[in-house]
Amino acid sequence: MPIKIPDGLPAADILRRENIFVMQELRALHQDIRPLRIAVLNLMPTKIATETQLVRLLSNSSLQIDLTLLRVENHISKNTSEEHMEAFYQDFSEVKDRKFDGLIITGAPVENLDFDEVDYWDELCGIFAWAKKNVFSTIFICWAAQAALYYYYGVNKHKMDKKMFGVFEHRVLLPAHPIVRGFDETFYAPHSRHTEVYEDEVSAAFGLRIVASSDKAGVYLISDDVNRRFFITGHCEYDYDTLALEYFRDLEKGLPIDVPYNYFPGDDPKKRPKNIWRGHAHLLFSNWLNYFVYQSTPYDLNDLKDE
Repeated sequence: MPIKIPDGLPAADILRRENIFVMQELRALHQDIRPLRIAVLNLMPTKIATETQLVRLLSNSSLQIDLTLLRVENHISKNTSEEHMEAFYQDFSEVKDRKFDGLIITGAPVENLDFDEVDYWDELCGIFAWAKKNVFSTIFICWAAQAALYYYYGVNKHKMDKKMFGVFEHRVLLPAHPIVRGFDETFYAPHSRHTEVYEDEVSAAFGLRIVASSDKAGVYLISDDVNRRFFITGHCEYDYDTLALEYFRDLEKGLPIDVPYNYFPGDDPKKRPKNIWRGHAHLLFSNWLNYFVYQSTPYDLNDLKDE
């Protein structure tokens, strides 16, 4: 089955050209199926690109998904038109009385700030608290993973001397965990961040398990003991050229930036990078949807229990 997206969302045309089946709202209304209700809180500045990346991953299953795009109310997007935001996004206050099978919270370019310096931190904490009772399973990506680890478990982020930037090899530490079912023993994923969480502090936190890690990039995939929360410190959703766009953007701004590690062929920015992480990204999201949302969530979301 396809993912049901709002009529007119730019991702639709892009994904159809990639032969990915998406369904507009009108057609989905005629199907007598209880779709999975998935919300995406999109904190990334490149909102349309991020929407498309996540819809692509969520579409790679046999499940029908009803997608809701969310934004924080205390922050105005500078890189996406207000017309787009008004047409396709809802404020959290509009959905706070609803329940969802799954929630994805993206990264955000605010990692150099202390958490309480982020202008929407209080609102985000309210969303974290709301998710305990109103969302069955949540994926937190990059900065959102760090923010959620801090909020729920007191695990803080730490500033690095140099940006973690590139495509890194990772190894599966818990091969029996269903979130990595079908994974190769080693796999690749992009990272783009200035801060990190320490493995020993994650391991010491009650109720967390490190599922995958990298010798160079550190902790990558974390789950809680009851598989209701998953934390991804990298960006497996990225397109093949996302790191390149970030690299050239920073160069143009005169910011200190290294060539992304293990990304451009021969470390030559003139050469087209290859996407060597797409397979694991699709499998990760498919496993989440299948094992931790579809097979576990109550049919009637009113029966959803507090964590």
